[in-house]
Amino acid sequence: MAVLLGCWLWLAALPIAGAADLAQTPLTISALQARIDQPVRRDGKLTLDLRDVVLDLRPENGDFGDRFYRLLQTTLQRGDTVFNLDLSHAVVKGEFDLQRLSLREPLYGDAFFPLLSDQEQSQLKRDRRRLFQLSQLSRSLLLQSQTTAARIYLFRGGLTLAQTHFEGAVIASDIFFLEAVAAQGAQFEQSVDFSDSRFSQSVTLVASQFQQAARWRGCLFFDRLRLGQALFQGPVTFQGSEFSQSAGFEQTRFQQGANFSRTTFQKNVDFGQTQWQAHGSFLNSVFGGDVFLTEARFEAPISFRQSRLSQAMNLRGAMIERQLDFGDMTFGPQTRINVAGLNFDTEQGGLLGSPGQIGRALSVPSLEGNETLLRNLVRNFRRLEQVADANRIEYMTERLRLRSLQRQLTGLNLNTASRSRLQTVGFSAEQSQTILDQRQQLSFVNPSDILDLPGFNLSTYIKVRDRVIARSAVSLSKRLQLGLRWLALAALLLLSHYGTSIGLTLGVGILAIALSSLLFWFVDRYRRRLPTPIIPSRPETLWMLGSFGGLLSLGLLVLWRLADTPGLATLAIALLVLPVPSGLMAGLSRQGRFHDQLDTSYLVEDGSARQLRLLIARLPVIPKFPFYRDRFYPIDWQKRRNWLNYYDFSLNNWFKFGFNDLRLRDADVPGLVTALVWYQWAIGLAYVTLLLWTFSRTIPGLNLLLYF
Repeated sequence: MAVLLGCWLWLAALPIAGAADLAQTPLTISALQARIDQPVRRDGKLTLDLRDVVLDLRPENGDFGDRFYRLLQTTLQRGDTVFNLDLSHAVVKGEFDLQRLSLREPLYGDAFFPLLSDQEQSQLKRDRRRLFQLSQLSRSLLLQSQTTAARIYLFRGGLTLAQTHFEGAVIASDIFFLEAVAAQGAQFEQSVDFSDSRFSQSVTLVASQFQQAARWRGCLFFDRLRLGQALFQGPVTFQGSEFSQSAGFEQTRFQQGANFSRTTFQKNVDFGQTQWQAHGSFLNSVFGGDVFLTEARFEAPISFRQSRLSQAMNLRGAMIERQLDFGDMTFGPQTRINVAGLNFDTEQGGLLGSPGQIGRALSVPSLEGNETLLRNLVRNFRRLEQVADANRIEYMTERLRLRSLQRQLTGLNLNTASRSRLQTVGFSAEQSQTILDQRQQLSFVNPSDILDLPGFNLSTYIKVRDRVIARSAVSLSKRLQLGLRWLALAALLLLSHYGTSIGLTLGVGILAIALSSLLFWFVDRYRRRLPTPIIPSRPETLWMLGSFGGLLSLGLLVLWRLADTPGLATLAIALLVLPVPSGLMAGLSRQGRFHDQLDTSYLVEDGSARQLRLLIARLPVIPKFPFYRDRFYPIDWQKRRNWLNYYDFSLNNWFKFGFNDLRLRDADVPGLVTALVWYQWAIGLAYVTLLLWTFSRTIPGLNLLLYF
């Protein structure tokens, strides 16, 4: 039995051994000449087929190497016929020098310009100018009277290196590749140097393996680069390179340092699902298109310092184990960094950025599934004492929460909606019936559950996802509670950015004081016109209206500069300040004013002192204690500055401090006027609470006391 099994294994191994022997066939000069004499045609182009050979270019086989380069270079780069070179599945021993297979282009002369496009010719001229300047600098520094003429190398045909195994170093620097380079699955045991090379067509290095250093410094890619699923076991550098088209590094693994500093990506670049096990640098890089880092894993610090990002960056599902540094990075006006699903530990990992800028660039599309992330981001920025960025994240969180509350109030519930309403929102008749049948068996937990039903696809879900919800039936009281919560949150977001904008909150106060002061000035000064007019003088009216216009303009300017929705913010202030007082004034106008002290102001001031006072605990009406009341005197209507008293009174009620202790007298005052003052004082109490809360969240010292 053992003998039979051994024979069977031997027979089964025969084809494999034969294939291995075929792959290890050494290339001789005669075999090379035969393949040169009989090129094959692939994809419509003549190709020198050197597949499945062993190419021995080691120093001890120097005679073969010299003849190999001479024969192949003569064929590839001479004459009018362009040949591609195919070394797929070959094994190359020793150093492989692509410069020796290229056409040496002198620093001067236009003999080979017909081979190049206009863009390539322009680039070649720039390369020549750079080499000439370097040559001049070398002569001036080293005092050399004669130097060797600098050259640029042209590789005219395509290069195919699929599954090629290079046991030695690969030299391919300063070469202008005019056709595509394809090296899928190639393996490089030693260093690879493509520094300062140019690639007119696409470059494909999918699933390639670089065991030592890989240098692509100063390269220019006119077409797409595909480097997905590659493995860099040694250091890799693309420093100073430029990508004119998209570049793909998806699922690539960097085991040692990766240097992309001063690199220019004119189009999109994809680093999705990459793994960075050592430091990565994009210092001073330029990203003209979108940057994809979805599900990337950063096990070491990554730096984007001083880079420029024009479009979006996607970090969805990425993992940060150390630090991701966006310090001094320049963002475009519409640039957003999508961090949905970002996973990082605030103790070991972190996200760094310029204070006041990075928080504005971060973006999350929805609150569901990202609440922990948002809390970690807030904790991250507070630990770095970047209060503005932490507040910006909290503001974004509450905006998403407001959107979620709005969906709960207005969204169509899949568990309770009728067939007609389901069709109104965008479902077909068949889909609506499927939903009705499904919820009789099992209720929906999430709107995305409809994707599991027959007849539904992703496009249908995307069309209706913002208008449907999935939850149990909600009572009227619960909906009322949700509505009040939505209203309060909307007011906080409109009037203070959820306590994160001092400027916006002060602008709201300025606008409210202007409206309230004009309103109470009108109530106090316009008493009657007949029989004896009790109205303000013309100069006082002009001063009051002019100051009101100035304060109103200042408040509106602040709102329009700082508020996300200035119109809604202005409307919210108007709804707080105007409707109730206007109703009270209308009632006062209908009933008329017939009371004692009709020709005396309703306001009285504390005449015992003139000083800046904090009046948070003070009520707006004078006390009844006789000796205390003796300190208060009615304000003088005859003084030119009388109109300032109404601003001081509103300042007392809204900001709870002022220069004079102005209050409402408690005798011979219509009840509607008293109600007006108490309303203004109550709204002012809510405002000063909002103001102090905003101060505590934006001033670092108060912030630390509050949160730590």
